[in-house]
Amino acid sequence: MHSIRSYKGIYPSLGENVYIDPTSVLIGDIHIGNESSIWPLVAARGDVNYIKIGSETNIQDGSVLHVGHKNAENHKGHPLIIGNLVTVGHKVMLHGCTIEDRVLVGMGSIILDGACIKSEVIVGAGSLVPPNKVLESGFLYLGSPAKKARALTEEERAFLTKSAKNYINTKNDYLSETLDSDSA
Repeated sequence: MHSIRSYKGIYPSLGENVYIDPTSVLIGDIHIGNESSIWPLVAARGDVNYIKIGSETNIQDGSVLHVGHKNAENHKGHPLIIGNLVTVGHKVMLHGCTIEDRVLVGMGSIILDGACIKSEVIVGAGSLVPPNKVLESGFLYLGSPAKKARALTEEERAFLTKSAKNYINTKNDYLSETLDSDSA
């Protein structure tokens, strides 16, 4: 079974029909919305702040989710907030940032404290979003540091929701298989 652990008595909370891969680790103050999925080898630590993952969002294999400490200079610290219908690609590092709805974060990207990815953005694979940078809605961003490359096409905007919905279908297959093996 997957590792869901408390930190200072606070356990992760899961919405309805959520898939958590058995190899993932979730610790502490983490809230996951309905129909979302956490895939193999994801590590999420909601210890010194909280993590909120919206509905119909997928966090893919090997990603690391963490938060920034609350301190005298920043009383709220940097929680990690991920919206609805977000696709977080393989081996992504999210640290104390905000990602709004219908965003695709490409494989191997790193998004740092205080950064905000507005709705309907694609962050290209391997990109680095520096602390406190805001990525404007409706664009593709590439590079290290990430820079605005061009406006998204209508097909790309539609793909943002399609990608998340594809993962919902896959997640449901996994949940169905788990239920079938439990009844065998």
